[in-house]
Amino acid sequence: MVIRKESERLGGSQRLVPLVRRPRSAPLRPNAVADCGWGRILFAQTFQDVEDLVSEIRAEGAEQRDIAMYVTDPHVLLAASPAELFLDPSHTFRLNLATYRSSDRRPSGFLVRRMVPDTDAGAVNRLYALHRMVEVRPDFFEQQEREARLLTYFVAEDEETGALIGTVTGIDHKVAFGDPESGSSLWTLAVDPQTPHPGVGEALIRWLAEHYIARGAGYMDLSVLHDNHGAIALYEKLGFHRLPVFAVKRRNVINERLFAGHDPAKAMNPYARIIINEARRRGIGVRVIDAEGGLFELTSGGRTIRCRESLSDLTTAVSLSICDDKAMTRRIVQAAGVNVPGEIEADDMDAVRAMLDEHGSLVVKPARGEQGRGVAVDLDTMEAVERAIELARQQSDKVLVETFHTGYDLRLVVIGFKLVAAAIRRPAEVVGNGRDTVRRLIERQSRRRAAATGGESRIPLDAETERCVAKAGYGLDDVPPEQASFPVRKAANLHTGGTIHDVTEIVHPKLVDAAIRVARAIDIPVVGVDFIVKDPAEPDYVFIEANERPGLANHEPQPTAERFMDLLFPLSMPAAARNVRTVDAAAQH
Repeated sequence: MVIRKESERLGGSQRLVPLVRRPRSAPLRPNAVADCGWGRILFAQTFQDVEDLVSEIRAEGAEQRDIAMYVTDPHVLLAASPAELFLDPSHTFRLNLATYRSSDRRPSGFLVRRMVPDTDAGAVNRLYALHRMVEVRPDFFEQQEREARLLTYFVAEDEETGALIGTVTGIDHKVAFGDPESGSSLWTLAVDPQTPHPGVGEALIRWLAEHYIARGAGYMDLSVLHDNHGAIALYEKLGFHRLPVFAVKRRNVINERLFAGHDPAKAMNPYARIIINEARRRGIGVRVIDAEGGLFELTSGGRTIRCRESLSDLTTAVSLSICDDKAMTRRIVQAAGVNVPGEIEADDMDAVRAMLDEHGSLVVKPARGEQGRGVAVDLDTMEAVERAIELARQQSDKVLVETFHTGYDLRLVVIGFKLVAAAIRRPAEVVGNGRDTVRRLIERQSRRRAAATGGESRIPLDAETERCVAKAGYGLDDVPPEQASFPVRKAANLHTGGTIHDVTEIVHPKLVDAAIRVARAIDIPVVGVDFIVKDPAEPDYVFIEANERPGLANHEPQPTAERFMDLLFPLSMPAAARNVRTVDAAAQH
């Protein structure tokens, strides 16, 4: 609610006339603001003057995101400073806590508890970073522990691993501005997109709602982007309804995508979008050539570069052909001193049988291909190997058989012959709930992975999935017991439902050196190098393959798109970063 000045001749004086009148019995604390650490909520209905509200919005801190909420007449506020402000394209929803219905279903595989600032601050910020939300400085959480009545934090914790997989924040409106309706609002709901547990977001929403019911609150509000259809469907299912109020924000770099107009990357996959968004942030021109194929063109200062996601004109056809031929890749990196697995062609079945007898388990992969198609891992019978070879031949005439090595699948992203990100990739898995069949669990987990990755990650219900399920001791139509967790794919590929977990800060220097040797041996400027490792913090590894088009969107919070843009357009880097790069280069020479 915003108040405007309007000249009215009443006894020869001027006065303020509220756009929406409040009851006389409901005085509000004037100019109320709630600091949330990532920015502030400005309760617009408590401001008696438009200029006061505009002035408060202008006071937004660096790298912060302030939100003026409950604006009922946004045209008046925007008219006061049209060059600085914009109308946030979000809907406001309200849950009437007096009619709220609780759920009989309790969280399965995770628990919801209050946040502990001393131990949870880093994990909460990690969840914010995964969703490209503004992070909160850790000391702010400690400060709020002493002022717990205003802000309430809950987290969802995986019962088996202890990892935080979700978080939500609540604001008590009575504490914030003396709300006569004793309202509340929900903010910064974030769920790890790779958790195998369903219902984490719903559990956090319900926990917060029931917390405020216990405090005697009358309602709980939230703001959600208009095109977040999945979230809106969940809110409506829980009983939220739309409110005719709006949010206004300041035009800044953080909010740019919300007010910049037509988004050329909207129809493209996440791997192209992350690069295009970074280019637009730097003022680099974007022309989409083929959205379906992820092909676009970037232009700045007379320099034009075409990209297909992270594959650009800077990668030569020779480098591309080396990565495409897995047998050639192996020979070239082996010559550069990189550790490789034993490998033979699938045409010699006697040799395949001898390799299986010696090593006990094998890997089958098409010599050409990507996104894990036709790859079968941990094959311990000749029958399984032969079946996998038949399937791999649907992807490539030439099929390779390799020795299987146990361990973690480690992806290292090397850009400009420097490590930018390292992450462990885990195969798709499901967790039983004692009610649903394996098939149903896979379908639900596949939908969650697709939603979290813009449709890029799905678990196929194919022969390989059925084989992996059988190896875990189940059939697709069996009902596993509650908390039974098992993989439904062996290859840790994101496109077949796998998950990815950042380990950049702990990866061993020898693994980094080996990945850079791979990049230099192939002479490729951007590459995803895959190793099998026992532990990312230890030096032992076996090379698996090199991907000429690594998905940069899979490595939040590492700055993969930023470093890619630095490579393509060095002059678009901030001056300070360019100077550091120049000094480093001079030191190396």
